[in-house]
Amino acid sequence: MFNSKNFLFFIAVFIETIFNANGDLFNEELFIKPLPPAHLYTYFQFTTLVNDNLSSEHTYLAPRSLVEVLTRFQVDELHFTLTEGQWRHNHWGYPVLDAAPGAELYAWFSSDVENVDTQWKKLSSTLAGLFCASLNFIEDFNTITPQMALQPTGAIPQNPNITSQLRYASLPREIVCTENLTPWKKLLPCESSRGLSALLNSRMIHNTNYHSIGVHTRKVCSSSDCSVVSLEIKQTVALVYDSKIIRTTDWSFTKLFGQGLPGGCPLASSSKVYVDITTNDTQPFLLSPEPEKVLLSQRGGSETKLALYTIKPENKMTTIGAKYISKKDLVLMKLPPLYFNRYVLGYGKEFGGIVTELTNTFWSSIDVVVLQNAPWWLPIQLSSLRINGEASSEMVLARHYSPGRSRQKPYHLELLLRLPPKSTTKITIDFEFVFLKWQEYPPDANHGFYVGSAIITANLPTARNYTSLPGTASLFESSINASKPWYPAVFRTNGVMVSLPTPDFSMPYNVICLACTVVALAFGPLHNICTKELVLKVVGSSVTLKQKIINLFKKKKE
Repeated sequence: MFNSKNFLFFIAVFIETIFNANGDLFNEELFIKPLPPAHLYTYFQFTTLVNDNLSSEHTYLAPRSLVEVLTRFQVDELHFTLTEGQWRHNHWGYPVLDAAPGAELYAWFSSDVENVDTQWKKLSSTLAGLFCASLNFIEDFNTITPQMALQPTGAIPQNPNITSQLRYASLPREIVCTENLTPWKKLLPCESSRGLSALLNSRMIHNTNYHSIGVHTRKVCSSSDCSVVSLEIKQTVALVYDSKIIRTTDWSFTKLFGQGLPGGCPLASSSKVYVDITTNDTQPFLLSPEPEKVLLSQRGGSETKLALYTIKPENKMTTIGAKYISKKDLVLMKLPPLYFNRYVLGYGKEFGGIVTELTNTFWSSIDVVVLQNAPWWLPIQLSSLRINGEASSEMVLARHYSPGRSRQKPYHLELLLRLPPKSTTKITIDFEFVFLKWQEYPPDANHGFYVGSAIITANLPTARNYTSLPGTASLFESSINASKPWYPAVFRTNGVMVSLPTPDFSMPYNVICLACTVVALAFGPLHNICTKELVLKVVGSSVTLKQKIINLFKKKKE
């Protein structure tokens, strides 16, 4: 008997076979990790691997609009994130991919590009229209070229001047909303109709402590000698739920996303859900339904247990949940080997300072690169740089400083430090407050001015609280038992806010009100005197009706 569901499933499998024959592969993954004591981390990852015969005029699974942008502006590697909230590294450990609050964009251009600044401006403006974000506000005065903090993760030809092709900018005031999520989902092969992307309900994901969406593209090797490369497009969503928001520590797809999962994407080679059950020994919970298998990953001195679910592309509603057995024990996560904090010093409206604290909890030293990016309206003074209160320190192995220029160029400082074991290092640098033109103040000037996050790059000696994928890997299965001598990580500190000298914008309003009141009081009587005629009224006995009729005929004769 003919079944329409089976027929549609057959068509989907047939289309997937054709796409795989052309070399395009699409995989979707969901990683769920409890964050004691009362948070839950969910990370969506959609990876599209495009064959080497890339054409912007015809694509299979890759989004044509994004491929055209990469091809037109000759972009080798691109990283773009939109984030609301702040990741708490000292309490939650490390995310799979860290992101700065607001909007963050950086890209490496091909070595054939001569005028990188022009291509950078065109790229940011185009992405602003593609993702409905305010990336068109990226200009020369908020763009820098990092020298040590950022390195390409893809297969880019060796170039001694690779940093000259790199541009970085951030907009810490940018707000993430539904207008950004909708075009992001349209880049997926199944959009939001099927697959894991169907769980991304804007009404639910924006009601979280932390949410971030991102698009990351790079070139990866398709052969052993890397003579053939493919394009990898990775779309990510990171969410952190609070048990107080969902009103329970138990979780399920219905509670988190407002609905179940209507099967995997028919165009995906695999649809998998990983649940970190490492904390099940201290905070026991039961998964429903039972996982297909439990994977044990030993990585860098850390042991992780993962429950694996394989989602099939069937038109069947699926939901995964966890119910805690004991809710009395309060368990905190172990401190990661490196965490940090950033805050502002000073008082008044003349001088201030920014302090970045780096804490190394490991028993050996850790080398880190700290990138400080200050806007032009917050000039930092290199002569005031202090490491633990000292002007010169043996911890500084290398330094790069690029002075800013008023309304043209930001201030840029990078430090290569060797953090001693079991220590806290304070990096302090002073800045001056400047007066802006009245047109340069934002609409809510008294709210304050946001300063972008600092970037911290480190090679961690241990994988404790480490969930990132290996540099050459694309899927989560590659991180299982993937021990390495070092674990590279790029972190973002929390953003800071400063209050610049702000004029009293209410005074023009007061002057306008006072002037309008004076004009109204003066103009009203003068207008009445000049336009109205004074007529004397006869005071006497009342006029009879007969006299009124006679007076009326007299006026008509006149």
